[in-house]
Amino acid sequence: MSWELTRRRLTRAVNSKFIYDRVPLLHAIIFLTEMAIIARLVSRFNSYYDQRPVLTMMVTNAVLGGVADTVAQTITSVRQRAVRKPGGPGKNDTFAIEIHELDRKNPMSDHDLVPNSKALPPPFDFERLTRFAAYGFCMAPLQFKWFSFLSRAFPVSKDSALGPAMKRVIFDQLVFAPFGLAVFFTVMTVAEGGGKRAVTNKLRDMYVPTLKANYLVWPAVQIINFRLMPVQFQLPFVSTVGIAWTAYLSLTNSSEEADQKVHEPNSNIRLQ
Repeated sequence: MSWELTRRRLTRAVNSKFIYDRVPLLHAIIFLTEMAIIARLVSRFNSYYDQRPVLTMMVTNAVLGGVADTVAQTITSVRQRAVRKPGGPGKNDTFAIEIHELDRKNPMSDHDLVPNSKALPPPFDFERLTRFAAYGFCMAPLQFKWFSFLSRAFPVSKDSALGPAMKRVIFDQLVFAPFGLAVFFTVMTVAEGGGKRAVTNKLRDMYVPTLKANYLVWPAVQIINFRLMPVQFQLPFVSTVGIAWTAYLSLTNSSEEADQKVHEPNSNIRLQ
C-alpha cells in the first residue's frame, strides 16, 4: 500500500509539470525516448532488415504506434489543460483553441476530468500506449505479407510503373483498408475490456466515418509508397506517415469510449 501511495504521488507530481506551461513534461519525456529508439532503428535499419526483416518491421511498427498514441495523448492533455483554465482557453492557447474548435462536436465531459482535480489533465495512460504498440507489433507480419503479395501480383518495371502502382493502391484500399479498420476497432475494444456488444457499438458508430476519412488520406499516400518506395521501405514509410493517422484513430477510439461512458453507464467498456 505504501508503494502504491508513493507511486500515485510521484505520478501526480510529474503530471503537474509542464514545459513553458504548455507541453506536459511526462509526455515530452516519453516522446523523446521513443524518438531516440527510432533514431537507433533508422541508423541500423538496413542491417536489421537483412538479418530479420519481419522482426524489424514488427519492432518499427510498435515504436511508431507508440509515438502516434503519445502524440494523441499530448494533444488531449494540452486541450484539456486549456479548457480547465478559469474562463476557458486564453489568447495564448492557440494550439489548444484549434484542437477545441476541431473537436467542438465532441465537447469535454465530466468523465474526462481527473477526480478531485480541475487543474491537472489526465495522467499519461501507459496501458493505452502499450495497447497501440502491441497492436502495431502484431499487425506488422500481416502488413509485411500483404505488401509482399502486392509486389508480386503487380510488379513495377521501368517501362510500366504507374499502372501497377495504381492497381496496388486500388487493391489495397478496397481489400486491406476496410479489413484493417475492422480489426483495429475490434482488437482495441476487446483489449479495453469490451465484449461483443461493445464491439458492435464501436463498429456501428465509428467504422463508416473512419473509413471515409481513410479514403481522403491514404490513396495519395499509397500512390507515393507503391510508386517510389522499395519493398523494404514500404511498411516503414506507411507507418511513419501513419503516425498522424494512428493519432487520429487513437483520439477517435478514446472519444468514442467517453461518449459510451456518458450515454451507456452500464457499458462494459473500461475507460482509460
